[in-house]
Amino acid sequence: MTAGVALRPFAHAWFCYFAAIGAFSLYAPLWFREQGLSALAIGSIASLQSWTRVFAPYGWAWLADHSNRRRTLLRLAGGLCVLFALALALTGRYGVAAVTLCAVLLWAANGAVMPLTEASLAHQLNLAEGGGGAGGRYGRTRVWGSVGFATSVLLFGALLNALGVLAWPWLELGLWLLLSVALWRLPLMSEAAHHASAPAGALAVLRRPEVAWFFAGVFLTVLAHVSLYAFFSLFAVSFGMSETTIGLLWSLGLLLEIAFFWTQGHWFERLSMHDWLVLAAVVAALRFGLMAAFGGYMVVLLLTQLTHAVTFAAQHAACISLVARYFPGRLRGRGQALYTTLGYGASGVVGGVAGGALIERWGYPAVFWASSGSALLAVACLLRSRRCARAAA
Repeated sequence: MTAGVALRPFAHAWFCYFAAIGAFSLYAPLWFREQGLSALAIGSIASLQSWTRVFAPYGWAWLADHSNRRRTLLRLAGGLCVLFALALALTGRYGVAAVTLCAVLLWAANGAVMPLTEASLAHQLNLAEGGGGAGGRYGRTRVWGSVGFATSVLLFGALLNALGVLAWPWLELGLWLLLSVALWRLPLMSEAAHHASAPAGALAVLRRPEVAWFFAGVFLTVLAHVSLYAFFSLFAVSFGMSETTIGLLWSLGLLLEIAFFWTQGHWFERLSMHDWLVLAAVVAALRFGLMAAFGGYMVVLLLTQLTHAVTFAAQHAACISLVARYFPGRLRGRGQALYTTLGYGASGVVGGVAGGALIERWGYPAVFWASSGSALLAVACLLRSRRCARAAA
């Protein structure tokens, strides 16, 4: 089997997963409103994904690493996603408690997909060894997640215009069903019972200085981006920009993200993974500082969206490579879960609450100034991680 054929099931899984995530994130609030839920209830339900990312990914990964049954658990998670999505569609009319319960269960189930699929893909590509070849194949596989997100956002918008918002849960259910099929087709990715370079446990790795500073930098870099994901649309609207303009700005960033992943092998030969992380944090600090100071100017927003290829795509790919290097063998799943939990779960919870408080008191620019400051702190942490890694080599 060629490398391309072996990676095709992962591309299918990423496409379906991010298609489902995109359609849920953008259109579920519209359906919740049709069910009579208040804005507070909708906001609370929307925050559940970040809360479940704090515990669910690591729980799934712990089971996978200890049982060495990664594919079986992915198949189970896919089936549970279908079950809970069906429950959400059927119980929506029963009020906020039923919707909340189904949403929590759905996010807890799909919390397995990111860490276990990333761990399997890292195993398939041998990302721990690094190199542009492996990085390039990773980028050309992971890019299909971005394509799936964009496709579902555009397609669901057209379908819901034609069919009505009440069709959303059934269309969403179809995406989770496609994901379940894709996960079922993933190749068997078992680790050796013992790995020569694997330490005693994931927490032992986390205590190493270069790893601890790495995760601190990841947390702060992603925390800086919470303002973008949670508040950028509202920020743009505050300057009188139309929904169409906002959509085009989002699309520009997504296109650059796709382009970077597709050409990743070419770029990743130029810098080390630590250097890419430092560069991404520096660019993020500039990006959000410019938005805070000059966000009312369209040319500034266009320029800052162009940086998304570095601040997200390059940063994410470098993180995946380093996590695979730090957590080899049977620790692979827990390493990816720590990345999801510390990078995206905790930062989403903190950033959403703190960002809302900053906006209430000082307005939208304040949250982007805070994001710029967070990225600068990330630079300091990542420079320290790079220094410790070189000393330990």
